[in-house]
This record gives sequence, C-alpha cells and structure tokens, in this order.
Amino acid sequence: MDIDAFSAAHRDQWERLDHLVSRRRLTGAEVDELVGLYRSAARDLSRIRTSAPEPQLIATMSTRVAAARGRVTGVREATPNDVRRYVLESVPAALYRLRWWTLGVTAVELAIAVIVGVWTLRSPEAMSALGSPSELSTYAHKQFESYYSAYEAPDFAALVWTNNARIAAVCVAGGITGILPGYMLYTNAVALGQAGAVMADHGLFGLFLALISPHGLLELTCVFIAGAAGLRLFWTMLVPGPRPRATALATEGRSLITVAVGLTAALAVAGLIEAFVTPAPVPWPVKITAGALTLALLWAYTLVLGRRAVALGRTGDLAEEDAGISEVVAA
Repeated sequence: MDIDAFSAAHRDQWERLDHLVSRRRLTGAEVDELVGLYRSAARDLSRIRTSAPEPQLIATMSTRVAAARGRVTGVREATPNDVRRYVLESVPAALYRLRWWTLGVTAVELAIAVIVGVWTLRSPEAMSALGSPSELSTYAHKQFESYYSAYEAPDFAALVWTNNARIAAVCVAGGITGILPGYMLYTNAVALGQAGAVMADHGLFGLFLALISPHGLLELTCVFIAGAAGLRLFWTMLVPGPRPRATALATEGRSLITVAVGLTAALAVAGLIEAFVTPAPVPWPVKITAGALTLALLWAYTLVLGRRAVALGRTGDLAEEDAGISEVVAA
C-alpha cells in the first residue's frame, strides 16, 4: 500500500473527525457523523498496521482513534466483572506466558549469588573490600538482624513494599534498554551473595537463611519475575517475530505492565511478612513455612489459573477495543 496516497485520500475525513472531537457540543447529525468517521478511522488504523506499519502515522492515528473513542463512548468505568477478569485471567495469563523466562532468570540469579558468595568467603581480599573486620562483625552480629526490627512494623512494611515495587516497575519499564533489568538483577545477586558470605564467615549462615527465607522466597521471586519481564521486552525488540516491531513491542509492553501490576500485590504480601512475621517471636520453622506457602500460592496462581486463562485466549494484553489496534464496531 502506498502510504502517502492512502493518507492523502483520507486526510479530509481524519481532519473532520478531529474537528468534531474538539467541539464541545454536537448536533444529532454531527454525532452520527462522528460515529461514522470514528469507525472509518479505526478501519484505517487497522489497515495501516497490517499493510504499511509506518511508526509515526500509527502513533498519530492511534491517538486520533483513542480521542474519538473517548468522545463516542465516554469514560468507561471498571465493573466488578472487569476486576474479576483482570485478577483471575489477565494477570495469571501474563505471568504464565513469562514462566520460562522467570525460571531462567531465577537459575542464573541463584548461580551468580552462590558463585559470588563462595568466592567472597574464600578470598580475603574480596572480604576485606566489604569492610574492616570490626565493621563486618558488627554487621553479622547486630545490624543484619536488627534491620528487621528497626522500624515500627506498619511503617517498615510500607517502606519495603514501596522500595520493592519501585524496583519491579523499573525492571519492567526499563526493559526496552536491556541494560537496566540486567544491571539490577546482577547487583541484587551480588549483594545477596556477599551478605551470605559475611554471615557465613562469622558462623551465622543458618541465621542468614532463617531471616531472609520467610519474606525472601516471595520477594526475590517477584524481583526475578520483574527482571524476566524486562528482558523479554528487550528480546521482543530484537526479535519481534512475524509482527511489525512496533506492534510487537506495544502488545508485549501492555502485557508486561500487567505483570508489574500483579507483582505490586505480591510484593505487598512480602512486605507484610518481612515486617510482621520475620521479626516475630515464633519458631523459625513456622516463619519459613509461611514464606514457602506464599511462594507456592504465587506459583499455583501462575500455573493453574494462568494455564486456564491462556487456553481461553488471554495474554494479559488489553482487549482490542481498549488497545486501539483493531476495528471497533459501535452498537
């Protein structure tokens, strides 16, 4: 398709649509005209995406169609059924489609943490680079454990949740760079390995595992999922498959933002465990069991509900009429 000729042939209709959208009041005839032009513009956008994926024109037309849709339909309020579908279908479908990336990132992260930990423990130079002997002793015997009770539990839960949710969002949103999620995952693994090495060097590795396991099983998994989401977005940019690159990035980007929203809820649970369960005066097996159960629930949510949602055709993306990528037929 000759995109210039196509644009010239439809420019008058598009400009008329823009004019009607910008009007505060419309007559009955103008409303009918607006609906007709909106449907025509939606068809034009679909044809452009399919036959001549020119990024600038697609962006302009997407904005035009979205503005017209808002004028025709008004602001759409979320219904209880929308919320149920989002929680039980969209989020688990997005997580399920990301499962192999998540497992891959988890394996690499744990391997890096173990390698860094063993190397730091066996290398006096690496250990000394982390601090003086007295500083490391204070960290191992006092600071590491006191960190979990330094704040009031509600404030600590909010602080932890805000920080971890920010990290997850940055990993997903910065995925297009490829560097940002990789850097954040690497630094997270290195910090984990070094902390374990310091605790092990002072004979407190068991305490280290006991302190991080209740919340860390869920929290670290959420970080791994966020990193996997960011890396998958980067991979989509490099290898979009049969879809135009802009379309593939838009589709995957919307799905992975759904992942970020789901992780926000999971990280809130991890923050509550870290603030209320980790420092609680209860046996460590009970705390670790609580952490293991929350991780099992996350994976059950992903695999059971996610598999079912994907079988129904869900991807975690917006519906086509909300995403503005296909023709919308007015009732």
